[in-house]
Amino acid sequence: MQDNVVTKVVIAGGGTAGWVAAAALSKRLNGLVEVVLVESEDIGTVGVGESTIPPVQLFHNLLGIDEQEFMRATDATFKLGISFENWGQVGDKYMHPFGTTGKGSFLADFQHYYLHGLQLGIDAPLGDYCYELQAAQAHKFGKTDSSGISYAYHLDAGRYARFLRGFSEAQGVTRIEGKIAEVRQHANGDISSLVLESGQELEGDLFIDCTGFRALLIEQTLQTGFEDWGHWLPCDSAVVVQTESADTLPPYTRAMAHDAGWQWRIPLQHRVGNGLVYASDYLQEEQARERLLGNLETQALMTPRVLRYKTGRRKLFWNKNCVALGLSSGFIEPLESTSIYLFMNGVIRLLRLFPFNGVTQPLIDEYNQQSISELEKIRDFIILHYHQTERDDSEFWRYCRNMTIPDSLAHRMELFREGAHAFQTGEELFRLESWTHVMLGQRLIPKSYQKIVSTLSEQQLTQHLQGIRRTINQVVARLPGHSDFIGRYCPAEGE
Repeated sequence: MQDNVVTKVVIAGGGTAGWVAAAALSKRLNGLVEVVLVESEDIGTVGVGESTIPPVQLFHNLLGIDEQEFMRATDATFKLGISFENWGQVGDKYMHPFGTTGKGSFLADFQHYYLHGLQLGIDAPLGDYCYELQAAQAHKFGKTDSSGISYAYHLDAGRYARFLRGFSEAQGVTRIEGKIAEVRQHANGDISSLVLESGQELEGDLFIDCTGFRALLIEQTLQTGFEDWGHWLPCDSAVVVQTESADTLPPYTRAMAHDAGWQWRIPLQHRVGNGLVYASDYLQEEQARERLLGNLETQALMTPRVLRYKTGRRKLFWNKNCVALGLSSGFIEPLESTSIYLFMNGVIRLLRLFPFNGVTQPLIDEYNQQSISELEKIRDFIILHYHQTERDDSEFWRYCRNMTIPDSLAHRMELFREGAHAFQTGEELFRLESWTHVMLGQRLIPKSYQKIVSTLSEQQLTQHLQGIRRTINQVVARLPGHSDFIGRYCPAEGE
């Protein structure tokens, strides 16, 4: 039997995904495997992944990355959630915050207490029961070792890749400059080596495809196949531009819907990231460019560029001895800032299932099952934002409102519509509070709720809800401003 022990990993492609993989593998498998990354300075990266979600902290902790050092190096700011504007109807505004909301019980989650309170005339908004949301709206942020605030980061993706490159090289990763000219395979179809334009040949036991939308290994070589989700998520293009800093530094991302998609605004320390996402069936490129440039808060620092993408996933994330990470594995638009998380969780999953004794089908199957299940749940959450709307002011929104949705999402929405039930399965990314904030924020109003909460007297419920709001208000009042905290804690390094 051929000895297929994995002692050398070759990463094809750099960018955020490539260096996330290199950093994790070199840190956690130090001394067990050799890690080589090949990339070309001549091949650009998408580099617009500027918004993250809280699990990024777990990844950094796994690698022992110092938060202040990382934030200074990447122009980073803190993020407490996403502000959604014009999604349910034009003029609507709600926030999807990080962290918990309210306090429920073993038999009934908080939304049932909240809805019962509304029935009794306690009409404070749902967001009043969330610490992170109140801090975000007040443009405040602060943290201590015991603060318990749930947060993520806004960051410069190009600087982040460079930061991780330095980290990885310090852990022993070999970076090779060059373009891949040929992918060679063994007789059984496994990848044997990458041949560069220079003629250099890189042999390996396990290959990680981080070549972006080109998917050079997983698709062009192994012909894995692609499952297209464009009928559920019709946006397929984005115009992006960076602008000068604004006067304020909100600790949240803005996602502003328009008649053929949405626009993001992401505040970094020294600039603002902007992008207009749209469906090319409903908006032309030149119109999208003009719309973005006409809706900027500050002066553009660059010429806008257009990105084209296809929403969906590879039929397999791990095929033969190749694992796809990043855009080569598939793409879900950045509405809930999941891209960098998926890079990180993909490599963590690989570490947990690492084929030290050789690539076997059970490992491949388990990796694929977990990856597909996770991505489909994220997909459903993103579809929810488009489908659960009362907008009918454009052809785009009428399509989204009336389209057939996955059975898994239809089930979730019906459960909430009938009885305000939301849930989170074991390996699912988005918490039940996330589903609750988005569904209520986009006007999915439950017909009923868990009546077990009515065993509380009106006085008990009033005291419970008032107590939550009072505690949050007191804590938020003591927080420093977000800009002030950034200035003391992690001011960005110069160019």
